[in-house]
This record gives sequence, C-alpha cells and structure tokens, in this order.
Amino acid sequence: MKRSAAGLGTLGFFVLAPGTIAGLVPWLITRWRMEWVGMWPLALRALGAIVLFAGLGILADSFARFAIQGLGTPAPPLPTAHLVVSGLYRYVRNPMYVGVAAAIFGQGLLFGSLPLLTYGVFICVAFHLFVTAYEEPSLRARFGSEYLHFCAGVPRWVPLLRPWRADQQRPDS
Repeated sequence: MKRSAAGLGTLGFFVLAPGTIAGLVPWLITRWRMEWVGMWPLALRALGAIVLFAGLGILADSFARFAIQGLGTPAPPLPTAHLVVSGLYRYVRNPMYVGVAAAIFGQGLLFGSLPLLTYGVFICVAFHLFVTAYEEPSLRARFGSEYLHFCAGVPRWVPLLRPWRADQQRPDS
C-alpha cells in the first residue's frame, strides 16, 4: 500500500473508531457539559484535561506511525505491511488503546461524569478481550518471531519507563 492510501485509510479509521468510541459516545453520555458537583474539584478537572490531551497525542502519534512506517492502517481489513515497533510502541504494545482509554477517562474527570468513567472501564475490558482473542493471534500469525520478540520486550498495557530496543529484552527485567 502506498503511503498516501495508507494515510487516507488511517485517517478514515481514526474518525470511525476512536472518533466514535472516545468522541461520539462520550458526547452522548455527557453532552460535554460540566457537572458542577462538589465531589469534582478543580484539580480533578485539570487532571482530566491533561489525561484527555495526552490520550489524543498518543492516538495521533500511533495512527501516523501505522500509515508512515507500517504502510497500512489500524483497520483489520487493511493491515500494515510492516510491524510497527517505534515511537510509543517502544514503551507499550497497544498505545492506540491506551490513548483511547486515556481520552475517555480524561473526559470523565473533566466533565465530572461517573457514567463516562464507568463506560471507560467497560471499554478497557472490551479492548483487552479483543486484543487477546483476535489481535495478538493475528499478529503472531502474520509477523511470527518478529512479533513474539516484540511481545517479550514490551508489555501489553503498562508502559515501560525506558524504551525497548529490538536488540534487547524488557529493560526492567
């Protein structure tokens, strides 16, 4: 796949998947209105804004890497030609899912929405089930030992403190 096609496909999938899961659904839950309840102090709202924007940055970087380096998209029907193991993928195997979850939880804190925070928990469980039941087996079949080496060096959900290099195992082990 050419980079331009990969870029367009990735952009489309970005709007469709994270746009729905971390944008449309949170809007439907909160209408992006602040709930001015005493239990949601300003510090939690500020933390929420930081987590939200960090999640969006993680998503933007991860999606761009799929198009530019992987020459494909995150969409299962249009996968990458190359395994992406650079950037944030050197810290955690699934930065896209981490970014979506951060965006949801950030909005939950920012808007003071317990229903949105609860939705975030359900999304994390759904992500875990999808990754372990479908995505990881597919990547093992597609990339073989390269993917297994990556998995041995990079954790699924909790980021490393130091970046992994392909010539090493997990730096914290």
